[in-house]
Amino acid sequence: MTALKTAIGLMSGTSLDGIDVALLRTNGEGRVERGPAMAQAYDAAFRLRLQDALETARTIRDRSERPGDLAAIERELTMRHAEAVNVFLAQNNLSPADIDVIGFHGQTVLHRPDDGLTVQLGDGGLLAVETGIAVVYDMRANDMVHGGQGAPLVPAYHAALAASHANARGKAVVFVNIGGISNITFIGSGGDIVAYDTGPGNTLIDQWVEARAGIAFDEGGRIAARGRIDPALAARYLDLPFFTDPVRRSLDRNDFRPPAQADANLEDGARTLAHVTAAAILRSARHLPERPALYVICGGGRLNTVIMEDLAALAEREEAEVVTAEALGFDGDSMEAEAWAYLAVRSLAGLPLTFPGTTGVNSPVTGGLLRKSDNSG
Repeated sequence: MTALKTAIGLMSGTSLDGIDVALLRTNGEGRVERGPAMAQAYDAAFRLRLQDALETARTIRDRSERPGDLAAIERELTMRHAEAVNVFLAQNNLSPADIDVIGFHGQTVLHRPDDGLTVQLGDGGLLAVETGIAVVYDMRANDMVHGGQGAPLVPAYHAALAASHANARGKAVVFVNIGGISNITFIGSGGDIVAYDTGPGNTLIDQWVEARAGIAFDEGGRIAARGRIDPALAARYLDLPFFTDPVRRSLDRNDFRPPAQADANLEDGARTLAHVTAAAILRSARHLPERPALYVICGGGRLNTVIMEDLAALAEREEAEVVTAEALGFDGDSMEAEAWAYLAVRSLAGLPLTFPGTTGVNSPVTGGLLRKSDNSG
């Protein structure tokens, strides 16, 4: 069995809201000891630069390209991650020597699985130098080289968590991460794993309220709670071929565009998009090999009470239960960052990160690039 290692995971998701940091002690297999976590928000000006970077990145044809100011943004983003690591170490009375490896996701600015193209901004070498800790990064690319979609990568960690919890063990369980894009990991009653993206998570709601009200997100679903569902607007999303296509594929933030401002008022638009987020998860779950008994909700979307109420109501019709990650003793905010720590340890050991049932890769495959610091041996 692989030796236990202490790892830090860093996640900056499609919501563009900041950096999640989490500590894990694990062997990259069945042993998982969860440690402290923190979040460091991006300021509004940097969020705007990242939004602009998404548009600039649309011109990329080779993943090494950094058109426009993407190289400068990549360096700044890496330095912000280094600062987050150093703050986290100081807060928890740790030194770089206490950490074996950092799992660095970077910031996805382009994901075109049909073209075998995925781009995450983040300089692993620079991060290793700035933190004094070895870094594993760029963990999606090798999956795509071997025929995979490059996403999702978190399922290996979800499976480890499900195996460790009595309430999840032996049931058909779905872990749902509602970030910018929502994705699910299904662990069948017999232990088989299936995973894929389910549709828009928070991204449409975030873009809608930012355009209409000048705020970054609908905190707690308060705006949506004042609105009504517009069936025609909801159907515009839920009737898309993506939801009925038997071939599951991973999504880019730009695959779903927000409504035009004339389509609805602020409250009705937010309410409708919250419903779309919930309904998309249940519609996509119809492609699973077994009806889920339990949905475990992670990510920022679980804090939107309207999304959660819709999810619970829709799941109840299928005799399934919806709970937050916290209800099982997990941390729904830090789970993806924990996963990146877990995957980094798996990468060091040469263990698979992705599987045919998760990304469509030809066979289980490892991934990631390792950059050592001067202090990491």
